[in-house]
Amino acid sequence: MRYYHTESYIDKVKELSEAGFGDAGELALVGKGSYEIALLSAGGAIKAVESVVNGEVDNAYALTRPPGHHAEADKGMGFCLFNNVAIAAKYARNVLGLERVMILDWDVHHGNGTESAFYDDPNVLFISLHQERLYPAGRGKVEDVGKGDGIGRNVNIPLPAGTGNAGYLHALKEIVQPIADQFKPELIIISAGQDASLFDPLARMMVNAEGYRQMTKFAVELAEKHCNGKLVACHEGGYSAAYVPFCSLAIVEELSGIRTDVEDPFVEGFKELPYDELYDIQKDYVAKVKEVQSAYWDLAVKA
Repeated sequence: MRYYHTESYIDKVKELSEAGFGDAGELALVGKGSYEIALLSAGGAIKAVESVVNGEVDNAYALTRPPGHHAEADKGMGFCLFNNVAIAAKYARNVLGLERVMILDWDVHHGNGTESAFYDDPNVLFISLHQERLYPAGRGKVEDVGKGDGIGRNVNIPLPAGTGNAGYLHALKEIVQPIADQFKPELIIISAGQDASLFDPLARMMVNAEGYRQMTKFAVELAEKHCNGKLVACHEGGYSAAYVPFCSLAIVEELSGIRTDVEDPFVEGFKELPYDELYDIQKDYVAKVKEVQSAYWDLAVKA
């Protein structure tokens, strides 16, 4: 925890957990045993990273709870107590000796805590795809590009409500691909939130299970290109109990290269939805990010 969180905040979570109730910050509720469970969650992310970096496995999916990407150094936020991905990335740098780590956060909410952890760090590239103007308020703006030595290493890609598979893949190919090619990460960590799904009650996006499969395929190919396949996905948000399992399974299948006979039971009933169509408004949002990020990366901005 101390790789990122303050001693006083860690103590606060422990005290609230022992008391059996409380809020560790903003919508970060703590109950009896939450401290121990949060330690295990962060530990799961660390172990996944360690196993991949040491070559024990090619890639890994850490199915951890509570999630972490909203947690700041001194407070919890949005159901997150300790920032699992930030802690694991710092472990990869400080203990495992990696020079360049890339974090791809596709949770539908902005990963504010992870952004804060590396905002001035030139060795960690943080890229967040999220629904614009969602939670947390005021975070995830295109112009928030980092500071000091970390300028350009923070990439926010806010997308309009209704963005589906095609819009997400467009952003990945137009922005994430060329930036990653220049950064050349030694490890990629995904903050894998499945709350951009078309059934999620806390957002208004339209990614389906096949969309998550394609996004994972993109990440796997990126990892194979730059870091010998070293890729870790850590579970973040996702609040449709009926649909998250199918999205998560698609991710795990793509990571493992094993296809099961489980099919998306909802795809037929919603096949008329335009989640595979790319709209001009989505292109415009991506073009705006490219315009800003072109000051720091070699990105061709199309007229």
